[in-house]
Amino acid sequence: MELLSVFLTSEAWITLVILVFLELVLGIDNLVFIALTTDRLPENKKRLGRRFGLLAALLTRIIFLCFASWIVSMTKPLFHLPFESSIFDLGFSGRDLILLAGGVFLIYKGITSIKDKLSLREEKETHGHPDIHRHPELRTTKIGLLQAIATIAVMDIVFSIDSVITAVGLAGTMLLVMILAVMLAVFVMIVLADAISEFINSNPQITLLALVFIILVGVKLLIESLGVELYIGNSDVSALNLALYVTLAVSFILTVLQMAYARRVTRMHKEISEHKAEQDVKASEHPGSSEAAE
Repeated sequence: MELLSVFLTSEAWITLVILVFLELVLGIDNLVFIALTTDRLPENKKRLGRRFGLLAALLTRIIFLCFASWIVSMTKPLFHLPFESSIFDLGFSGRDLILLAGGVFLIYKGITSIKDKLSLREEKETHGHPDIHRHPELRTTKIGLLQAIATIAVMDIVFSIDSVITAVGLAGTMLLVMILAVMLAVFVMIVLADAISEFINSNPQITLLALVFIILVGVKLLIESLGVELYIGNSDVSALNLALYVTLAVSFILTVLQMAYARRVTRMHKEISEHKAEQDVKASEHPGSSEAAE
């Protein structure tokens, strides 16, 4: 009961709401990565992969929170590069090394995936393009369920390290509040995972936008690993995070508007074609009427 007594304070509930919100916002990049990773699974395992991937992410974050003091100590420099810089902090901590490795991987993953997408590999394979028969190595490489879950779990370490440090900073010693916030946020992600993944995978423009977003996240992680920290005024709001999410939001809105415009143009041309077809049928049925009209 002593453990649950923390929820008798208003501070705990306010902290819980803030943490859930932060976990959801900071989890957007994780959801995008999960969608892109599970897309390489066989069709009948994609949904299962997303569920188990998020459960693996939940387990990773809870373990992180249980070792909260150790996570915070990861910000202490392990070594310094042997030269000076007025821009970058050349002291690298465990957190910095994880962010550096994760940033490089995300940039590589994003660039190679965009290259594959623009090569129309999946489309060629689906429609039986001759290139696929001449070059079997061009076929899409599928991954196993365990490989997808392991990839998601490992990358969640990169995605969650900042949110865990933020949670520790906000909640302090309220471990149950932090764990509950993570569980609630992951539950919401599980509910939204299928809809987000299907939306991304069924719209090529959104897929490309998601891949560009992954690259930008990688660049942000690289910048953060070099000790560059930019904040808005005297607040704790990260300028890098704000710029990233504003860019994503504006790009998403523009992409959706372009998709809506393209659909309306297609519908208009279809209506014009149907109208012309109806006019041609009427003209063929009543040839005299068109001559009289002239």
